[in-house]
Formats: sequence, structure tokens, C-alpha cells
Amino acid sequence: MTTTAGKYLSTIVRIVLGLVFLYAGVLKIIDPTAFAGNIAAYRILPYFGNYLVAATLPWLEAICGLLLIFGWRARSAAAIICILNGVFMIALASAVLRGLDIDCGCFQQGGDKTSAWSALGRDVVLLAMALSLLGRGRRRSP
Repeated sequence: MTTTAGKYLSTIVRIVLGLVFLYAGVLKIIDPTAFAGNIAAYRILPYFGNYLVAATLPWLEAICGLLLIFGWRARSAAAIICILNGVFMIALASAVLRGLDIDCGCFQQGGDKTSAWSALGRDVVLLAMALSLLGRGRRRSP
């Protein structure tokens, strides 16, 4: 049985996570060229791949954010966010292991750099939030 407080907490987590991804997506949509540069700094994708990801990923983030905010297909959006965070965490870990001094490119294009360790910590929290939404959807009352 789910408590009322648990339902409210789940709603707050869903909306906050949605706002974070909507905000991040919109910032990248506004300046896809700068975001492509951030992606290129990871030295993982070929030149064309950087621009392809920069043109599509922000829209996926923004759409998932909207779905979470409105609570429609929220589990699907949370699952996609889990995958995105997992891939991003692997890319960040790869950059750290290869000694790359790069900006994560998450919330700002240009300006002050966010360290890879800070970005990894933030992504652990975001992943935990998304996983909590996935786990919450599975529980059913008899």
C-alpha cells in the first residue's frame, strides 16, 4: 500500500527531474553548435556524429522532461533518462580515465567549466531519481 506522502514525494521527484531535463534540453537546442563542440571534446564520436547527437539529443531530453512534468508516459520517459544518464556517465568516466580536461556540456554552453567529477555526482543523483520513478510504477496494490 502506498502512502499519500509517498505519492506526493514521487510527484515532486517526477516534476523536478522533468524540469531539469527540459531546462538542459532547451539550453542545448538554443545553441546546437556549441553543444556539438562540447560533444567533440569527449573524442568519442566522428565529426558528423557530434553534430547528429547535438541536433537530436537535446530534443529527446526536452521531450522526456515534458512527459515527466505532465505525468504522461512518465515511466517511459524515466527509462529513457536512465539510459541517457548511463551513457553520459560512461562518457564522463572515459574522459576522466583518458585525462581529458573538458566541460561536461550539460547545462551551459561556454562559460565556466563543470568538472567531470561534479557532473558524475550530479548524474548519480539524477539517475537515482529516474530509477525511483521506474521502481514506483511497478508496485501495485493487490
